[in-house]
Amino acid sequence: MKSVEIIAEFQEARTTYEAPGIVRAEVSRNDLSRIAAALVGRHGLALSLLFAADNRQEKHAFELHAVFSNDAAHERLVLSAEVPEQDAWYSSITATVAAAHWYERYLHDMFGIEPKGHPDLRRLIHHENVPEGTFPLRKDFAWNAKMEHADVPYPMQHVEGEGIYEIPVGPIHAGVIEPGHFRFNVAGERIINLEGKLFFTHKGVEKILEGKTVGEGLPFIERLSGDMAAANALAYCQAVEAIAGIEIPKRAKMLRSLLNELERMTMHVHDLANIGGMGTGYSFVAANGFRIKERIMRLSARVLGNRFWRGMIVPGGLSQDFTKEQLQDILETAKEAYWEMREVVELALASDGFLDRLQTTGVLPKEAALAFGAVGLSARASGVDRDVRRDYPYAAYGEYPMPVVTKNTGDVYARYKARLDELEQTMGFIEKMVSEMADGEIMTAIEIKDGFAIGAVESWRGEILYALEIKDGVIERCFPRDPSFCNWALFGILGPGNIVPDFPICNKSLNLSYSGTDM
Repeated sequence: MKSVEIIAEFQEARTTYEAPGIVRAEVSRNDLSRIAAALVGRHGLALSLLFAADNRQEKHAFELHAVFSNDAAHERLVLSAEVPEQDAWYSSITATVAAAHWYERYLHDMFGIEPKGHPDLRRLIHHENVPEGTFPLRKDFAWNAKMEHADVPYPMQHVEGEGIYEIPVGPIHAGVIEPGHFRFNVAGERIINLEGKLFFTHKGVEKILEGKTVGEGLPFIERLSGDMAAANALAYCQAVEAIAGIEIPKRAKMLRSLLNELERMTMHVHDLANIGGMGTGYSFVAANGFRIKERIMRLSARVLGNRFWRGMIVPGGLSQDFTKEQLQDILETAKEAYWEMREVVELALASDGFLDRLQTTGVLPKEAALAFGAVGLSARASGVDRDVRRDYPYAAYGEYPMPVVTKNTGDVYARYKARLDELEQTMGFIEKMVSEMADGEIMTAIEIKDGFAIGAVESWRGEILYALEIKDGVIERCFPRDPSFCNWALFGILGPGNIVPDFPICNKSLNLSYSGTDM
C-alpha cells in the first residue's frame, strides 16, 4: 500500500508534502504516539528515524519528525508534530514502539523535550559531569560553550540475590578501541543482565554542521566513523542531490556502488578475522585475515591516496575517476583477497572447537530484532529481510540488484556465515562493475537549493540514514543516523544466558561503532 493511502486512514493527519520516495504528514503531539503504533503494528512499517529541530525563532516550537520505512512501496513516511516551546512534551512513542527508546532519550538530553510515559528517561548522551538543563542542540547553545562541572547521579541497573555479583568492564579497555562501559550482573559465569553505557567522547558534529555549506560539511561526514567513510559520504551526497533535484551520470553511479562494495569487502574481511581469531583465540584466522585486510587498505591508498575509501564521493558525482589500469588493479586485488579469505575461513569452519564457540552463542531472536529496530547484517542474520540496496535502490543498485543474504538462527554463527555469504555477493558485484563500467562523465553541475531530503545507504554495518535540511544555502539541520545507534541496545537481549567469556564474541559479531554513535 502506498504511503498516501496509509496516512489517509488517519483523519487527524494532514499530508503536507509529497515527493518521489517520501510522504510527509502533520499530526498533533497527542496523536503522534497512537498513529506511530498503528503504522508499526497494523501496517508493518519500521520506525527508522526520530529526530527534532529547533524552530522556536519562527514558531515558538520544536518540531518532531518520525520517519517510517514503507519497504513494500519503496517509500519513507514522515510524521511531523509541533511541541510548544513553553510546554515541551509529547506522548512517548516508546510506550508502544520499542525502537523509539534511544531516540527519545537522545531528544530529552539534546533538546529538553520530554516524552511523557517513556519507561527509562535516564541520561543517554550526557554523563554525570554535564549540568542539568544543558541542551546542546538548541539554537541558542553555542558549539564552543564552556560548561560548569556537575555531579549528576547515573543509576545503573542492578540484580540482587544470593551468589549474584557485578563485573564492571571499561570504559577504558585493554585493546586500542574507543571507550564504552559495560556492567554485567552474573551468577557464576552466567550473565543475568548486561547494560552498556556509551557516549564518552561526543564530537558535537550535529552542532558543528549548523550554518556550514554542503562542501564544508562533507569532511565531518566522512569522519563520523572511520570505517564507513564512503557510505556516509554517499548517504549525505544523495540527500543534497535529492534537494537539488539532479541526476548524476551512470558512470558515477557505478563507481559509487563499487566504492561502497569495496568498503564492505574491507570490513567483512576484518570482521571474519576479528570474530574468528580475536574472539575465539583461533589466531590463525586473525593473523591471516588482518594481513588480507591490509592488502585491501593499501589498494585504497594506491587509487585514492588514503586507506579509508575517502575523498572521492562529492555532491554531484565524484572528485576523480578511475583509469582502466586502476580498475584492473581493484579487480585483481579484490579477487585475491576474497579467495584467500574464503580459504582461511573454510579451514576455521572445519574445526569443531571453533564452531562450538559460535553456534548458539549470542542469539538475537527475530521478534526482538524487529521490536528494537535492528538494522543491517545483525538483523538479517535473525531473519529480518531488509536491505536498502533492494528496498530503496540507489546509485547502480537499481540496474544491478544485489541478492539479500538472510539467516534464521540469529546467533554469532549466523552473523559470521552471513558475512561470508555477503562477501561472495560483493565479489561478484565488483566483477560486474569493473567489466561493465560505463563510459562518460563522472560529475553533474549542482546548484545547492533549500529543502529537505533523506539520504539512505546500506553500509557494510547496516542502514545509514541522513535527514538533511538546507536553508538559505547552508545546513539548517543534519541528523546522521549510524546503524550502530539502532543496534547497541541489542546487547541487553543477546547477552543474558551466555557466559562472560562469550561477551567478546557477541560484541565482535555485531561490530558496532562507538564513534558513529557518539556524533
